[in-house]
Amino acid sequence: MNESTNFTNHFLIAMPGMTDQFFSRTVTYLCQHSEEGALGIIVNRPSELHLGDVMQQMNIDIQRKEIAELPVFFGGPVQPERGFVIHEPVGRWDATLRVADEIALTTSRDILEAIGHGGGPKKIMIALGYAGWGQGQLEREMAQNAWLSAPADISILFDYPPAQRWRAAAELMGVDLSLLSSQAGHG
Repeated sequence: MNESTNFTNHFLIAMPGMTDQFFSRTVTYLCQHSEEGALGIIVNRPSELHLGDVMQQMNIDIQRKEIAELPVFFGGPVQPERGFVIHEPVGRWDATLRVADEIALTTSRDILEAIGHGGGPKKIMIALGYAGWGQGQLEREMAQNAWLSAPADISILFDYPPAQRWRAAAELMGVDLSLLSSQAGHG
């Protein structure tokens, strides 16, 4: 793998022909990509859970009602019981991976406690589970045109409604997904 094939801090946009139930019509934010593999979080699949449900299970008090209403996303099929927080700014938390200058992925309880008490990062997205690729797997899938890749745009991560993120991420590359559909009339 060389520098030009590192997709850390990129979106992986599922091509319209992707039929895998976990990844069809998804946008995955790649948090880590190296010769050993890749880790990403699906960012456009809200689950039925809200942050208040997760915090209650973890016995963390929430001081602001709007925090309890935040959606929890299906981040991917690997370790679906494990929580991930994509956030801005980075900050200092017990278990944080700095993805880019302003974006990090944190898995430790301390960030959830800070969020529950009204502190913590200003922009957050919470997910359960992640998407993982073994050594060379993502590169093979990219070569098979399963994914489009685009440099990540934090406004899509934090400001767009989840239902609009798939198309918006593709539009970053000037791609209209409805023109790529494998079935005429479906987009």
